[in-house]
Amino acid sequence: MEFLHYFGAAIGLGLIVIGAGLGIGKFAAAAAESIARQPEAADKITGAINLPLFLLEGVAILAEVFVLLIVLMK
Repeated sequence: MEFLHYFGAAIGLGLIVIGAGLGIGKFAAAAAESIARQPEAADKITGAINLPLFLLEGVAILAEVFVLLIVLMK
């Protein structure tokens, strides 16, 4: 039963990637829809959407690092 922490880490990494992908997809879809409705506000919309996208990706990368650290520390 020593291999179960690897299985748990694999499930955790999968959930992290799925969650980040869904979040980034929702942000991008909302931005694209907003730009399609108001093309003149494209610069403001792009600027407002960049920070949450970067934060979401940063959280996903940190979570992956933490999961890998847990596996390597075992």
